[in-house]
Amino acid sequence: MPRKYLILLVVTLVLLVLDQWTKYAVVGELTTRFDEAQTTGERLKAMYGEPPPLGVDGRHFRSKRSIDLSESFLRLRYEENPGAAWGMFRNLPASTRGPLFHVVSIGAVLLIGYYFTKLTGTDPAEKWALWGLSLVLGGALGNYIDRVARGFVVDFIQAHWMDKAYWPSFNVADMAICVGVGLLVIDAFVRKERPAEPART
Repeated sequence: MPRKYLILLVVTLVLLVLDQWTKYAVVGELTTRFDEAQTTGERLKAMYGEPPPLGVDGRHFRSKRSIDLSESFLRLRYEENPGAAWGMFRNLPASTRGPLFHVVSIGAVLLIGYYFTKLTGTDPAEKWALWGLSLVLGGALGNYIDRVARGFVVDFIQAHWMDKAYWPSFNVADMAICVGVGLLVIDAFVRKERPAEPART
């Protein structure tokens, strides 16, 4: 297997496992969803099966607590995001939102795959794109698993400033996508298309 595809496979799989494991842990620790589940199989079914109806708090899973990592700046708090990044399009009807996100997610995966095949995997200047595309793909698939399984993405990291200003909640997949996009922006600046060599006579 070419090195570039090995990097893509490893980064994607590691991100998927890390993303889904953290969401599983958050649902178990911060919600009541697993309270009646006795086995790992029952917990996985509760996590990835059909969610219960929305409650009065606007969530499918009941939140039971949050964890302050830094009282003034950072906490773990269970949130559900039926929309895109930072909650965009969350107010669209489910009948529209679902198909839209399926098309966008599949299109993004295909686009990433297309650009990845254009990389040689041997040019050191491609390192930003190589890792950036791998991170974006892993993050996109992590959130797509959530959408397919239950129709919403589990978010749990809440950055805030003294509880007066809030950054939209996010997760491991979101962080991977943001870092990946940042690497692709760097790639756009540092990797220039090389001019063709003049023909020798």
